[in-house]
Amino acid sequence: MGLSASVGFSGEDRLKCSFTMPARATNLNKHGAAVQLTRDLEVGSVVRLRNKNRSEVSARIVALLKASQGVSTYAIEFVEQDGGATNFWGISFPSNA
Repeated sequence: MGLSASVGFSGEDRLKCSFTMPARATNLNKHGAAVQLTRDLEVGSVVRLRNKNRSEVSARIVALLKASQGVSTYAIEFVEQDGGATNFWGISFPSNA
């Protein structure tokens, strides 16, 4: 989906430094999103996202999609595929049927 949302983002960067910062999530879907932030992250690492309702989910960094002028865009997928992750964006996604 072409929707975007502001999220809180926390984890460890490539240098193993802990961080918590705001980030922009784009291309929202029921399995994850693309997230833009100013940190160098390792593919495969697990991070935490917090939405505007203060719900939190774990997500895995799947790929570095783009890096330009100090901003990196990463593909993330939710680790848990339960109700909390499915409803994280507050959007009802159409079924695959």
